[in-house]
Amino acid sequence: MDLDFTPEQEMLRDSAAKFFKNESPYDRVKELEETEAGYDPQIYQEMAELGWQGLIFPEEYDGYGGLFLDMVIVFEEMGKMVFPSPFFSTVIQCGMAILEGGTEEQKKALIPQIIDGSLIMALAQYEEDGSYNLLDLQMEAEAQDEGFVLNGTKLFVLDANVANKLIVAAKTGDAEVSLFLVDTDDPGIEVNKIPTIGKDNNCEVIFREVKVSQKAVLGVLGKGVEILRRMNVKAAVIKAAEMLGGCQACIDITADYSRQREQYGKPIGGFQVIQHYMARMLTEYDTSQNLLYQVACMMDEGEDFTLHASALKACVNEVYKFISERAVQIHGGIGTTREGNIGLFYRKAKAMEYVCGDTDWHYERVFEDLFKQEPGIL
Repeated sequence: MDLDFTPEQEMLRDSAAKFFKNESPYDRVKELEETEAGYDPQIYQEMAELGWQGLIFPEEYDGYGGLFLDMVIVFEEMGKMVFPSPFFSTVIQCGMAILEGGTEEQKKALIPQIIDGSLIMALAQYEEDGSYNLLDLQMEAEAQDEGFVLNGTKLFVLDANVANKLIVAAKTGDAEVSLFLVDTDDPGIEVNKIPTIGKDNNCEVIFREVKVSQKAVLGVLGKGVEILRRMNVKAAVIKAAEMLGGCQACIDITADYSRQREQYGKPIGGFQVIQHYMARMLTEYDTSQNLLYQVACMMDEGEDFTLHASALKACVNEVYKFISERAVQIHGGIGTTREGNIGLFYRKAKAMEYVCGDTDWHYERVFEDLFKQEPGIL
C-alpha cells in the first residue's frame, strides 16, 4: 500500500501554504479580527478561482470530485496561519448539508454558487442551552399558509454576519427536526456579532415572524437530524485538520523562538525542561496527525469512520490546548500579548474545541459506538 501523498496533493499543499503566507500573514490576520466582516472577501474570491471551494463536490454540481484528503490538506495549511474566512461554515457545514440531504434542485441551484464564491452561508443550529443534542432544540417552525413561520434565537452561528443565506434547524414535531433555507435579508432577521475569545464571527441570530415556503425546506421535512449528523461527523474531521495545522505552527514558531531567546548566556532551547516540553508537544502532534490521515483515508475508501472521527476530534481538542499552552509558557510574557503571534493559536484552541462537538460529547459518542459493537463491554 502506498501511503505517500500523490504529486498532485504535494502541489496542493505547497500552493496552499504559499497562498496563505503571502495573502494573510499573522499581522493581517490580527487586522481582520478587528473588522466587522472578520475576513477579506477578495482573498475568499481568489480561493474560489483556485478551485478550493469545489474540491470535494461532485462534477455534476460544477465541483472537481476530489478526495476528502485534499480538503484536509487545505485546512491544515489554513490552520497554520489561523486564516479567517467563511470557508468552513459555507463549504463544509452548509455545503455538505446540502449535498447530504438537499433535493436535486437545491443542489444544482446552491452548490455551484458556493463553489464560485458568490454565496456565503451559515448554519443556525445551537441555542441558549448550548446542547449538541438536536432534539433539545426549542425553536419551532409553525406550519402556516402552505409554509412555516420561524420565531426564536440561535446562538454561535458562525459567519451569520456576512452570510447571504442560512440553514436553520427548527422543530416541526415533538421528536422531529427540519432544516430551512432562509435569506438573511429577511426583515424579520436580526444578526448580532458576539465577542468571543477566538475573535471569530460567532453571532446571535434572532428570528421574528420569519415566513418561509415549503420549498425552503432542505430536502425532506423532518429529516434534519439525520442530515446534520452525517454532515457533522465530516465537519469534525475537517475542523480537526485545521486545529492540527495550528498545532504544527505552534511547534515550529516555538522551536524557532527557543533557539533565539537566550537566558544565562545560552538559548533556552538548550535547557532540559524546554526540550521535554518540545518533545511532548511533537509526540502528541505526530500521533494525532497520523490518526487524522487514517480517518481521511477511511472516508475516501468508503469505510465506516464515525467512531474514528469522534475519537479524532476528542483527541485533537485536548492536544491543541496542550500544545498552545506549552507554546505560550515557553514564550513567557510575550506569549500572552497581542503583539506575539503565538497568542493567536492559544485563543483559537479553546474556541475551536466547541465547534462540531467538545471533548466530553465526542467521548460519549465513542462509548456509545463501542457499546453497540460489544454490548457486554460493561
